[in-house]
Amino acid sequence: MFGEAGKAVEKGIIEHNPDAVICVGQAGRRADIEVERIAINLSEDPIPDNAGNQPMDVKVREDGEIAYFATVPVKAMVKNVNDHGIPASVSYTAGSYMCNNVMCDLLYMIDRKYPSIRGGFIHVPFATEQGVGKPVGTATMALETIAKALECALEAVAETEEDAKIHMGITD
Repeated sequence: MFGEAGKAVEKGIIEHNPDAVICVGQAGRRADIEVERIAINLSEDPIPDNAGNQPMDVKVREDGEIAYFATVPVKAMVKNVNDHGIPASVSYTAGSYMCNNVMCDLLYMIDRKYPSIRGGFIHVPFATEQGVGKPVGTATMALETIAKALECALEAVAETEEDAKIHMGITD
């Protein structure tokens, strides 16, 4: 729920003192694994959260920056996932719903309180089993493939200090 997810992330940071935090969310319109590069400090939510909250044109963090860049090696993560035969790409927006809020909260906290931690966000498609009853053509991926992709992405975070210098921009 809005305002609560960031608190849960910070609780995990305090309890575990990690070197990196990678949050994961599901996006039904995405067909591949998408490693997010940018979180915007804006909530513009098309549907209410579980508590009925539906912010519109509201900052995630009132005193935060306009946007935050992931501090994990986004391109290296995508490359490692692709190198293992799993479709992945860089995403240049985490949207404006809950996933973006979580990513923005995480990167705000890293910027303000936990500068030694690296952080980012990965969007995954529906698992195959979740495709049942969805509109024809809804993208899905086997849960085992999603799990392997996350493992590959985390491996890249653990092994890479400076991001890969490769073109992964988009034209649309």
